[in-house]
Amino acid sequence: MPPVVRYDARMFGTDVVIVLVVILGIVLVWRGPKILPKWGETLGRGVKATRKEVSDLQDDVAGRDDGGTPPAG
Repeated sequence: MPPVVRYDARMFGTDVVIVLVVILGIVLVWRGPKILPKWGETLGRGVKATRKEVSDLQDDVAGRDDGGTPPAG
């Protein structure tokens, strides 16, 4: 019989944060501190664009008439 694998709620809590901090430290040493602001800016732009697209999609869905056809335009 195969071994039983049990998952703990902590598995995706504190442990993940610790791993991410360690990875960030390794990247900081490997790439240098000058590149991190560029990566942060790029990530921020991506999050902002994603939020805008989701908001636009929600507005489009809310603006549809009862027939289910998209608005003309």
